[in-house]
Amino acid sequence: MKDKRREELYQLLGDLPPKSQSISSKCIGEEEHHNYILEKWVLDLNGVDPVPAYFVRPLKGQESFPTILFNHSHGGKYELGKDELIKGNTYMQNPPYAEELTNMGYAVLAIEAWGFGSRRGKTESELFKEMLWNGEVLWGKMVYDSLRAVDYLVSRPDVDANRIGTIGMSMGSTMSWWVSALEPRIKVCVDICGLCDYHSLIEQRGLDHHGIYYYVPSLLKHFTTSEINALITPRAHLSLAGNHDLLTPTKGLDIIDQSLKTQYEKEGIPEAWELKRYNTGHLETEEMRYEAKKFLRKWL
Repeated sequence: MKDKRREELYQLLGDLPPKSQSISSKCIGEEEHHNYILEKWVLDLNGVDPVPAYFVRPLKGQESFPTILFNHSHGGKYELGKDELIKGNTYMQNPPYAEELTNMGYAVLAIEAWGFGSRRGKTESELFKEMLWNGEVLWGKMVYDSLRAVDYLVSRPDVDANRIGTIGMSMGSTMSWWVSALEPRIKVCVDICGLCDYHSLIEQRGLDHHGIYYYVPSLLKHFTTSEINALITPRAHLSLAGNHDLLTPTKGLDIIDQSLKTQYEKEGIPEAWELKRYNTGHLETEEMRYEAKKFLRKWL
């Protein structure tokens, strides 16, 4: 049943390249930082637009690392993109996740989303409109690249294919739960300030708080946010949210939490779902960072 629903969700993402599209990669540089190695890559994930990526790994450790797919945020900072992994962001805690996660023994992959970093040139609005005319969906193209990034990860001999997790803030949070819903090989999902019930967002007139990339035609005819996230069960899922965050209405968080508690109880593993809420806005707090690390240590 879940596989059928995953395919239904995937079909809503517009015209996409075949899932069997071959992947090629080119390493264009490597740097040693204080506590990790930074590899710079260009990945051909979609056959259309090359995808710049960072892969960071601990200086020391095992031959095959548990690995995190890091999904960068939006925040209108189109110039930042995947650099958020190594430079951090104004609404995120320090140290940046490259240092934080490699200190914990994880390797990390971050890819550049359409319209960000060195994939700039066309605006988000321009990309959305052009793709819409061609039967494509911007969010679908973003999700496709992230799904193929998992295929790339499992092809690497230094990645433990049985221990892949994902994490992200804001747009990266949304990517974390979408990719986890569609890709069963992701064992752990941590989303930060991005779990949003779509119907509550409409009810509270919050649609303009999200960029145009966010919107998928006909989605609400087929899925609620809770139903998308139910596809992650019984795998471990932590969501961190701010009670004053306008991008994730509190009523919607209540709805999702109750629904997923029920789903995880049915699966016999209620402890694998956690929603932790804080009296803050759209930002990662120190306590959120602590809980994210704790959850990863427990489940990955």
